Amino acid sequence: MDVSVVITTKNEEKNIESCLRSIRNVTYPQDKIEIIVVDNNSTDKTKEIVEEFKKWFTPLNVQLFNGGPERSAQRNFGIERANGKYVLYLDVDMILSESVVSECVEKCEKEGCIALYIPERIIGKGFWIKVRDFERSFYNATVIDCVRFVRRDKFLEIDGFDKTLTGPEDWDFDRRIKEIGKVSIVDSPIYHNEGEFNLKRYINKKSYYAKTFDEYINKWGKNDRTIRKQLGFCYRYFGVFMERGKWMRFFSHPVLFLSVYFLRFMLGLRYILKERG
Repeated sequence: MDVSVVITTKNEEKNIESCLRSIRNVTYPQDKIEIIVVDNNSTDKTKEIVEEFKKWFTPLNVQLFNGGPERSAQRNFGIERANGKYVLYLDVDMILSESVVSECVEKCEKEGCIALYIPERIIGKGFWIKVRDFERSFYNATVIDCVRFVRRDKFLEIDGFDKTLTGPEDWDFDRRIKEIGKVSIVDSPIYHNEGEFNLKRYINKKSYYAKTFDEYINKWGKNDRTIRKQLGFCYRYFGVFMERGKWMRFFSHPVLFLSVYFLRFMLGLRYILKERG
């Protein structure tokens, strides 16, 4: 087995089929891929859809487990049971491009990489999805991003994700995996389906993933250079959009540029109100 795709779910009947079908459609040989779904006690039809998929889409090896309580624990659980040389961990609202698995395997084998960033494209309906896609394009392979395709033995070597973190566990893992080997980025994207944008839902989601920031800061230290970038005003509001000549693309789309700052302002306002509350 070459690649294990690990998907975490909880009441995701609307997204799971699209995610599974995208794995079915990749160009990499299907008999060299396994899918491991770790479900956190869904009460909708998520598990039924996975079981149906198992029947109809051979030779893909699909395994369904139940595990929790949070995403980091689900990912560790799935990857510990994986058989692939490499693991690709996905959120269930993600869709693979056809060539991404082939490109990841080839790059790791040829260049000796132990982990890879994969560019993320935001898809869905409406203007604000375009804004989100524009914003996300500046984060690829920065400290805001996280590797997503990893050699399984290296994942286990650093004990996977820190299960005490929910949200910043990606950043924490990214830092630790880079300490033990070469990482790089591929061209083929993953599509992240955010559906129809809802500002309140967007802010609530970001706030949920920020709830263990204090634990993350305590782990690495508040004066840590990377943390000062990830959580600092200057880098999050200016640096990440300006570094390495990216400012030219940022300012060439003034409407999107102003809209990105509106979203950043709303998130910052929510953070300030929470701190004062």
